[in-house]
Amino acid sequence: MENTVLGKSDYAAAKWLTADIGGTTVRFALLSEAGQLVGSVGYLRCADFPGPEAAARDFLRSKGDVRLTFAAFAVAAAVTAHDSTDAVMLTNSFWEFSKENIKSVLGLEHLLVINDFEALALALPTLHPRQYQVFSGPASLHIKAPMAVIGPGTGLGVAGVIPTHNDWIAVAGEGGHTTLAATDDFEIDVLRVIRGKFSHVSAERLLSGIGLPTLYWAVAQVHGERVDTLAPDQITQLALGNDAYAARTIDLFCGLLGSFAGNVALTFGARGGVYIGGGIVPKLGELFVQSSFRERFEAKGRFREYLEAIPTPLLVAPDVALIGAGQAIAAFLSNQKR
Repeated sequence: MENTVLGKSDYAAAKWLTADIGGTTVRFALLSEAGQLVGSVGYLRCADFPGPEAAARDFLRSKGDVRLTFAAFAVAAAVTAHDSTDAVMLTNSFWEFSKENIKSVLGLEHLLVINDFEALALALPTLHPRQYQVFSGPASLHIKAPMAVIGPGTGLGVAGVIPTHNDWIAVAGEGGHTTLAATDDFEIDVLRVIRGKFSHVSAERLLSGIGLPTLYWAVAQVHGERVDTLAPDQITQLALGNDAYAARTIDLFCGLLGSFAGNVALTFGARGGVYIGGGIVPKLGELFVQSSFRERFEAKGRFREYLEAIPTPLLVAPDVALIGAGQAIAAFLSNQKR
């Protein structure tokens, strides 16, 4: 993505505002009516603002006289199609907001609210090589086949996109809350420890920012040790420094994520690829590249050959969900004209 510094007058082409609202960070972008990025992506910490209205105004303050018509907010929450409910509450954040209030504050004609992974899925058919990195498995395939995206961030998101005759349809779900399965004795022991604390161990319970500390604690428990409660970044840094329990935790995280991604690939028939988003994996660097992720992704018995042909690229660009939210606006406008 270009980092060109624009003057206030250069933002006149911007007509759409898109936002990618996670549990920790919110990203904003301005798009032209052609869906092209205008200027650079803005990053803000959710904790610094009472809600998205204030964060959006802070982002727009330096852009001059931007006359927005439409906005699309991609949110980390379950969103029902054609939901007429005004209030939106995020799953892993204190933020909640009124759609009508957002429209009023920002002077919008219309506001779309979609699931954040639905936005990522809508962007997949438009991706350029600069927006993803192939680290193992086959190169990304440019075929018109179903694709999926998973993303361990604050939570664990899952969505897919399916080709139709003329377009693509995103399928957003709550796959991160499916039950996590063990594949060997050590994982059975880890899950047994965690089930002593939680009645249901979902994939998100361990494969996320909120889950990584629990996984670290459980790994130590299985080894008969106690560890301090650490943040995900601290666990990653310890693993990079060869701390035994942290390294085992990250290796287990990557392996479980690989098995989960393989399940998603089989469920969606995602022969076009299972893309990896979220904020955790990029921080792992070589720990992820050298992990058992890809081996576990393919380890599905009779369907190994099926999975060997499916790419698993890592999304590396910050604008993917924002561009996908723009695709949602374009689709909305196209349907209005029919």
